[in-house]
Amino acid sequence: MNRTRLICWLALIAVISALEYIARFSGSTTNTRDEVYSYSAFGDGLVFYGLVFGVVYAIAFNRADLFALRRPGRRAARLAIGVFVAIYLWELIVVALPIRDPGKEQALTPTHWEPSHAGAFAANVVLFTVVAPVVEELTFRGVGQSLLRFTGRWPSILLVGIAFGLWHGLVEALLVLIPFGVGLAYLRDRTRSVVPGMVVHALFNGVALALAVLS
Repeated sequence: MNRTRLICWLALIAVISALEYIARFSGSTTNTRDEVYSYSAFGDGLVFYGLVFGVVYAIAFNRADLFALRRPGRRAARLAIGVFVAIYLWELIVVALPIRDPGKEQALTPTHWEPSHAGAFAANVVLFTVVAPVVEELTFRGVGQSLLRFTGRWPSILLVGIAFGLWHGLVEALLVLIPFGVGLAYLRDRTRSVVPGMVVHALFNGVALALAVLS
């Protein structure tokens, strides 16, 4: 039964990743730095994550344990802080490399504050700091990592990290996204829960948005 679930999960990741890369290299992607000031972007995001969660829920049907929605242990906070700091230090190193800034490749973070669009911005903050982290953590560090557990501890962590990076359909940003995905998978492995990863993921996205509008 887990083999069927794993095939379905891999198919979901492959389809989304392929569509993202096709859109990127065909030039059909419509992402702009004003997306976070658009209610339509918020609506599109809700639909996308709603569909993804629906598929993931179907894959894990009757197996709630695959989501790893457990109460984390006492060490979770310390481990979460360690992963958060480590990924930001790594991002600073990557940004210093002579390549395009990976953080700007997705073109979702705004370049300045637009007070007239504060409502839409607030809605998109909720999308990127609550909806996206919850759905993506349940998808990757929850169901995905649970189904890949048979490959071994570190292989499953690395595979989930790679899948998470490819999911975003980016190139330069893989230098940050894959280590980030690996770090979150390591955190899930050590705490046996997706909850700390949701918090770190939300903070990571939230800090990126805050720095973008405040800088």
